[in-house]
Amino acid sequence: MALAEIKKEIIKESNYQQSINLQRFFKTGKGEYGEGDIFLGIKVPIQRRIAKTFSDLSLKEVEELLISKIHEERLISLFILIHQFERGNEIQRETIYNFYLKNLKHVNNWDLVDSSAHKIVGAFLFFRDRKVLYNLAKSKNLWEKRVSIISTAFFIARNDFADTLKISKILLHDEHNLIQKAVGWMLREVGKRDLE
Repeated sequence: MALAEIKKEIIKESNYQQSINLQRFFKTGKGEYGEGDIFLGIKVPIQRRIAKTFSDLSLKEVEELLISKIHEERLISLFILIHQFERGNEIQRETIYNFYLKNLKHVNNWDLVDSSAHKIVGAFLFFRDRKVLYNLAKSKNLWEKRVSIISTAFFIARNDFADTLKISKILLHDEHNLIQKAVGWMLREVGKRDLE
């Protein structure tokens, strides 16, 4: 079974010392934003390679990885989803987009959001109604709010700034530094293209 094989590959690449550093870096302590997240210490390029090797995993198998307590399994599952989304037809893309939104509670750290939101949510909504982003921006969930603004990176890259500016206004007074940083980052990207 492909799922058993990918899990074996992930364990094989684990690095204990690196895992200690990552748990500190991603704030996994009690009361911190990444509380309880488990790291195996696998560098991102290796995770991308694993995702590419197993890019044909079924959505059910991808979901098994995405609901994992292990951070790298979740990130690898998102890399697989992005790969499938980018090469999929319209029906497959819509399925992946809906799957992503349905499983947002597992896209629960800044690197997971930043690696995937614009490539799935932003890409899917580019020619569609974007109301869902405004609903996410008004959420009480930190990661849903971050998804709302980071998704607009796809629009910014195509010189479409309106939603970034409107969502930034909604999030302007959010006190969490991970929202402030995300808004600041997206506004900087807009500024690089159109300072006015």
